[in-house]
Amino acid sequence: MLPRLSGRPIRVEIRRCLGPHLAATSIPRRLVLLDASVLHRRGEFERILIHEIFHFAWVRLPNATRQSWEEVLITELDRNVPGELGWSAEWRKCKLSRSDRQSRTRAWRRYACESFCDSAAWLFAGFRTHDDFTLPPRFRHFRRNWLEANLPVSSGVPI
Repeated sequence: MLPRLSGRPIRVEIRRCLGPHLAATSIPRRLVLLDASVLHRRGEFERILIHEIFHFAWVRLPNATRQSWEEVLITELDRNVPGELGWSAEWRKCKLSRSDRQSRTRAWRRYACESFCDSAAWLFAGFRTHDDFTLPPRFRHFRRNWLEANLPVSSGVPI
């Protein structure tokens, strides 16, 4: 179940075709665009919309909290854990180099953000299986614990 959110409204629009993307988000314009194809597969609309909403949450997390999330990812990478909880994070993860992680490059920071958003969508969309959920189940447990411990659910997740 999606936690309570706090912040100004976000406009969501369905577009006939977004090209190769299923969604696009503009944080400054508080706008989410969704490709109409997300309406054709059960659960896809919810999963993609929650992912996009959590982009707004990511930019409002304190730096220390974002860095704590990065530590979760570093631990997984150090243990050579394969997979992710969404394609947007997985393809970025596959392209990372050790120096990306060590230098916190733009590629690393984008991966961390996408992984956070995919993990939130996995947790809050309400279904446990999907072709994009390739992270081994025991590591999903660590992500669930982190999200539950670090998102201010009782006061509303800032968006």
